[in-house]
Amino acid sequence: MKKTLAALFSSLTLAACSLVGIRTSPEPPYEVLKSDGKIELRQYQPQLIAETFVSEDYDQAGSAGFRRLAGYIFGGNRENEKIAMTAPVLQEPTSRQIAMTAPVLQEKTADGWWMAFILPADITIDNAPRPDNPDVRLRELPAKKLASLEYSGLNSPEKMEAESRELEVWIGKQGLHATEPPKMASYDPPWTLWFLRRNEVQIQVE
Repeated sequence: MKKTLAALFSSLTLAACSLVGIRTSPEPPYEVLKSDGKIELRQYQPQLIAETFVSEDYDQAGSAGFRRLAGYIFGGNRENEKIAMTAPVLQEPTSRQIAMTAPVLQEKTADGWWMAFILPADITIDNAPRPDNPDVRLRELPAKKLASLEYSGLNSPEKMEAESRELEVWIGKQGLHATEPPKMASYDPPWTLWFLRRNEVQIQVE
């Protein structure tokens, strides 16, 4: 009973902190190479991510993708290990080749959303728990340079597109080139007050 009350108190405390904009989840370390108002050019070290693809619209994909990835880090893996939650959660609109079920044995392209959790720095591809869910996979990302633009409020595909255009203009002015499509980075859980949320659009550059 005491453990149950302690766990409940801890959950309520974390929720309250998120609600008022106090972030407790660790972030991957990076070096700021250049800062220009709400825009930063950053250097990141290699990362390990847990990722999934959901062939739904933005709202449905966000919910389904988050449940899959949260299930993995909360013990939905072969080792039944819990993994610390980190920030940000990454999202990107994308298409993926998916295998259709028999008797149709070809592949088709599905439009949807890619989502990823960045795993803590002490977890590697060699010691990471293996996901139970076949729709969740682990992948190593190499060191990379990112341009990032911070904004607050509610996320949406339209908001992401607008912020991406501003960041792309800045990237061009710096003589840099995008090497991947923009990604949406969300640092707060869905229950955080909208005006306290920290969001970013991130674009890998060279």
